Amino acid sequence: MTTLQATEQKVKTAVQEQAHVFTGAAAAAFIGSGIGVFVMGFLTTLSEASSGIANLLNWIKAAGPLSGKTGVSVIVWIVSWLILNNAWKGQDYDLKKAFTITLVLIGLGFLLTFPPFFVLFAAE
Repeated sequence: MTTLQATEQKVKTAVQEQAHVFTGAAAAAFIGSGIGVFVMGFLTTLSEASSGIANLLNWIKAAGPLSGKTGVSVIVWIVSWLILNNAWKGQDYDLKKAFTITLVLIGLGFLLTFPPFFVLFAAE
């Protein structure tokens, strides 16, 4: 191997090392969104189970408890995303695992917002 070839190989290796993209930030975005969806479902079921919680979530009278459910869910989504992003920034995280966790959280969130499910917990 000539000196020129060795130098070219070193440059290629250095460029490849610099081009590495860490997956922690993407995993944080995935899981943060799943947490937000889950919280929306949880609050939907919780507000059906407790009129006190429903009244607490009634931020805008015209929209009813939906305004508080949405507001809290968005706040939790942003906060969880920021926390996870700061924890995993500059690190690699298994994206398959992150995507699986996200799908489970979204599935649970959808289940908790499904009327035949949350009506089971309705306060009477």
